Amino acid sequence: MSWIVELALRHRAVTLLGAAVVALAGVIAWQRLPVDAFPDASNNQVMVLTEAPGLAPLDVEQQVTFPMEMELSGLPDVTQVRSLSKPGLSQVVVIFEDDADLYQARDMVFERLMRAAEELPEGVEPEMGPIATGLGEVYQYTLRSETHDATELRTLQDWVIAPQLRALSGVNEVNSFGGFVRQVHVVVRPADLRGYGLTIQDVAEALEASNANAGGGYLEQGWTQASVRSVGLATSPADLEQVVLVARDGTPVTVRDVADVGYGPAPRLGAVTRDGEGEAVAGMVIMLRGANAREVVERVKATMPRVQMALPEGVTIEPFYDRTDLVKACISTVATALLLGGALVILVLFAVLRDVRAAALVALSLPLTALATFLLMGWQGITANLMSLGGLAICIGMVADASIVVVENAVRHVRRRDEGTPVSAAVLAGVREVARPITFSVAIVVIVMVPLLTLTGVEGKMFRPLAWTMMLAMAASLAPMMSAARVYGPVT
Repeated sequence: MSWIVELALRHRAVTLLGAAVVALAGVIAWQRLPVDAFPDASNNQVMVLTEAPGLAPLDVEQQVTFPMEMELSGLPDVTQVRSLSKPGLSQVVVIFEDDADLYQARDMVFERLMRAAEELPEGVEPEMGPIATGLGEVYQYTLRSETHDATELRTLQDWVIAPQLRALSGVNEVNSFGGFVRQVHVVVRPADLRGYGLTIQDVAEALEASNANAGGGYLEQGWTQASVRSVGLATSPADLEQVVLVARDGTPVTVRDVADVGYGPAPRLGAVTRDGEGEAVAGMVIMLRGANAREVVERVKATMPRVQMALPEGVTIEPFYDRTDLVKACISTVATALLLGGALVILVLFAVLRDVRAAALVALSLPLTALATFLLMGWQGITANLMSLGGLAICIGMVADASIVVVENAVRHVRRRDEGTPVSAAVLAGVREVARPITFSVAIVVIVMVPLLTLTGVEGKMFRPLAWTMMLAMAASLAPMMSAARVYGPVT
């Protein structure tokens, strides 16, 4: 590796320009690198959710879950199919190989769902879950107001806030929790139904038939056309009360005669509270699988002021979870390691060698190695997370140690050179003396990391980023270490 030093000493300007280009490319790579708090260890899965209102868990298992499992079994690259049956809800999870294309897998599952839907009870329709993972929850908030109740807050969350956030790039969905979903309830009076000789089915069919708009073509008059439409869509409980159920001797019997119509909350399980202050309405932003968590959260936070302006006076959005806090902590770990490492290197080298240039050069090799590593990580598709950045932080000490060895030996040769011997020749001799041991020490560290690349499953997804980052960092550090003495001038 001494030829690198010789080229650096002969072409000092080109070497410095190359270092500047690598640093600039590393900064750009870091800005584009997906950053998250933890590596995503989730398996490659497609979730199918099916609502079956009114069915008990046993009925859900027999009528919904089992037919779905039979249809989804046998797909290519499927490793496991598991399910869960709850009151009124079926969940079937199809797990694929880690290297399977997720979008192609969803297409295959969708094709099978069309066949499975024919065997399900009437009105039961399966839906695929979002393209997200267990680590997709990047931003959470609650709504607070002294003048609006839980029903009004939930309505604002579902119809004002969620649609605006869902339209952002990288956001897969926005889930709503707590509060009460407003519905129009038609509560029949059994005695009145019997008195008119009607049934609940008669009321349901009349409401379904009357609560709709219909088109009637158009009328031409001269050069103009007028669209004809029948308006029957209900806009309030009063409209539903006027729906005619049957006519007896010319007298209509309406919904008002047999039922009470009004607003009410939808049935629910569980509740949401915050700080022990009673019912609360919360929203959760789910990130698209593979998106950059930092960028997604920044878009959400940039959109929040506009969302706040669309809310009524007295309603505020209060975030309580922000993934960028964890991301910033990860970034701070590497930045702190670089700063402390550079400061300690400068102090130690200056105290031992009394050479400011040598100390500054070793300190400069640390951020240059980190930037070169970011460039290689982007090339290999490795995301920045706690494990990968932790591996880089570990390598900082090794890089500093190797750089110190190279610089210290070069300085020693410069101070002990014979009269008339060029400084650059002494530097080259000093680097050649330690080039092979340094190269082998780096190679040993890289080889030690190779077994981690063979891990599979959750262990592989957790530790492979650490191994890859350490290997790339050590490889990227060779050139800065071997050319660490280039400031002493050209070869003569």
